[in-house]
Amino acid sequence: MIRRLHPAPPVSDCDLKYILENNATLWEELRGRRIFLTGGTGFFGCWLLESFLAANRAFHLQAQAVVLTRSPRRFRERAPHLANDAAIELLEGDVRDFSFPAGEFPFVIHAATESVPTNPYDPPEALLATLVEGTRRCLEFAESHGTAKFLLTSSGAVYGRQPAGMRHIAEDYRGAPDLSHSNSVYGEGKRMAEMLCALSASRTQMECKIARCFAFVGPHLPLDAHFAIGNFIRDAMRGGPIVIHGDGTPMRSYMYAADLAIWLWTMLFRAESLRAFNVGSEQDLSIREVAEAVSAAIAPGIEIRIEQTPCLGAPVRRYVPSVQAAKKSLHLTDGISLVDAIRRTAAWYR
Repeated sequence: MIRRLHPAPPVSDCDLKYILENNATLWEELRGRRIFLTGGTGFFGCWLLESFLAANRAFHLQAQAVVLTRSPRRFRERAPHLANDAAIELLEGDVRDFSFPAGEFPFVIHAATESVPTNPYDPPEALLATLVEGTRRCLEFAESHGTAKFLLTSSGAVYGRQPAGMRHIAEDYRGAPDLSHSNSVYGEGKRMAEMLCALSASRTQMECKIARCFAFVGPHLPLDAHFAIGNFIRDAMRGGPIVIHGDGTPMRSYMYAADLAIWLWTMLFRAESLRAFNVGSEQDLSIREVAEAVSAAIAPGIEIRIEQTPCLGAPVRRYVPSVQAAKKSLHLTDGISLVDAIRRTAAWYR
């Protein structure tokens, strides 16, 4: 049985070297300074901390990170190599009402909030409140603690449903979540979070950076949650079958977490304030093709079981970004292939 690793091992030296080689010029701004991070115990946050600590050691930055977490004890148990590093300070609290640590924090990354409620019995309003009030609280903290650059990890969900005829959705698309459905609270909450950033930037000198994140794969990704590729990797590592609960036709793309870390750090330090950038891969695959890629990378020949039959003539549901803006303006690339990303993820879990 494949379980989430406790304690989680560090990501590979190969991944950390790749990250530092691709953003070595960025880190000087952090020298001797402090950064505040929410969501530091999640998938995004762990990769930000892994890369922060690697840069801190490699470039002798003597930087410090204060990480907000609901349970420092659980984080120390799950990722002791991160939580117990001398450069990391854990601050216990809820993102909606945490107590402010003292001192100046030139950089803040707000990466908190799961895309579904932590407690499945919580109403959708709870997720919406966490998204909005958590962002408001983080901005209040940043405004009062000398923050120069603030990064919000937003989401591709802000666009609402991607039109079936639009292969890649770009930042200038003006769609929005369908407000008649309760499952739109995540996308609408992220839209409101972006609006709060715009209001904060309008009344202060703080630069607010917006990263609209799509779908990702890599170490620290839960294999037992609502992430299809994580579930497929789990199924393949068990020997199959890989189970697709839908009809396999929706289109998705996946960026490897090491590339994600490079993009987020670059956006914090280099992106234009309030210019939203999509973050993800443009390599679009059907969910069935994703399952086939997982099988080919981990366990060739295992069964792929599709539980629903495609509806003939139905529009294809897509969730695939255009990332041309980030590539042209910030000179970013996604250098790790999907097959390599799947293999690296499986190797970490083994």
